[in-house]
Amino acid sequence: MPESPFRPFETLLEENRALALLRRAVAGGDDGELFLERRRSEILAFDDGRLRTASFNVAEGFGLRAVRGETAGYAHATEISEKALKRAAETARLAVGAGGGTLAAPPSPTNRRLYRDINPLGETEFAPKVETLAEIDAFLRGLDRRVVQVGASIAASLQEIEILRPEGRRLRDVRPMARLGISVIVEDANGRRESGSHGGGGRIGLAGMMERSHWEGVAREALRIALVNLEAEPAPAGQLDVVLGPGWPGILLHEAVGHGLEGDFNRKGTSAFSGRIGERVAAPGVTVVDDGTIPDRRGSITFDDEGTPSRRNVLIEDGILTGYMQDRQNARLMGVAPTGNGRRESFAHAPMPRMTNTIMESGNADPAGILADLKDGIHAVGFGGGQVDITNGKFVFSCTEAYRVKNGRVIAPIKGATLIGDGPAAMQKIRAIGNDMALDPGIGNCGKAGQWVPVGVGQPTVLIGGLTVGGSAT
Repeated sequence: MPESPFRPFETLLEENRALALLRRAVAGGDDGELFLERRRSEILAFDDGRLRTASFNVAEGFGLRAVRGETAGYAHATEISEKALKRAAETARLAVGAGGGTLAAPPSPTNRRLYRDINPLGETEFAPKVETLAEIDAFLRGLDRRVVQVGASIAASLQEIEILRPEGRRLRDVRPMARLGISVIVEDANGRRESGSHGGGGRIGLAGMMERSHWEGVAREALRIALVNLEAEPAPAGQLDVVLGPGWPGILLHEAVGHGLEGDFNRKGTSAFSGRIGERVAAPGVTVVDDGTIPDRRGSITFDDEGTPSRRNVLIEDGILTGYMQDRQNARLMGVAPTGNGRRESFAHAPMPRMTNTIMESGNADPAGILADLKDGIHAVGFGGGQVDITNGKFVFSCTEAYRVKNGRVIAPIKGATLIGDGPAAMQKIRAIGNDMALDPGIGNCGKAGQWVPVGVGQPTVLIGGLTVGGSAT
């Protein structure tokens, strides 16, 4: 395991006493756990020719949960001690009330490891990190005279967690994370400015990303996108066919469909997919999975934050809805098995159903052929922010790199394009699925109910017929 500067949890909290307090809190309830966490994180950001941010954060604490029916009591503290745990147990116990529940079966054990025993923060000293960011800045400014601003950042963290369950099982996981991001602003002779960005990472070390052989490619891609946008024309507006590129454009799938397939929304009947298991919700050939077992990926977890091993969950198979993503509480209330999707931002948050790596699987079509068959539409390669209404699946997404296509030919890059539609309808309008499924570079974060967790997305080239494109009037 990576060397930790912290004392082991058992030196702060005697296990038998902790287990006794946990059992007292959940007695007569349906479920519960003690979640202990330590996290170290570091962010260095270089902007406008100098180091703008250098932050290092250390946090540790516990969260104790007791569940009875649809009610969950949750208490957390930054002090890991028997005294604090006793107060937390008394608070969480209020959710159980008079009891009457039956303790749910524990999660199955796993010996699988999805990431290496590595500490991204300890691989490289502070000074070389700053020097690397300065090199990136100088490289981009020397690469093209139109570059007027460069931003580069390095982020790394190490999360150590332990879960103690009422039946006495104790689980431990050490989760590394690292990321490099580069952005660039370019300006032409007429004063027009455009931007581009690129980056990536995962549950890997930081040292490899700091090698010039890696960051130079990231920098060149950020500049390429900026220069494409510098030549872009105003986007058209109206109903157009859209070809989505592979990889990161899967963020549209994540927002427009993925959230609607999380168990809590479906148990409460608030999702556009509620009560539709066994129904056709997408075009034939569309298969969507949420897979938390892909090694080293940003959204992967050996087991979730309740102790359930992660797994590959088929959500939509050949267009038919086959399942939802579940944590333990919603799974029990819906009469199904948990799927390893109970996730939380930190010890200060209760778990809920969340995505891991959400992917549309490859089809059989040639990507070049899909684009060649596009008569009048856009080719959307990169996306920025987006939002979705879970109740009806309606979404709005902004494109960061897109092209106008007519009769199979790319006419020009476009800017200001937004894609508007609703997830269930868009899934039914898929006309072609490429054989080039790719995962995103490792940049995703997902927000839900005020909690943020790292996620991944992926998809092949996809043709969707008749999406509303917001832009300039044609």
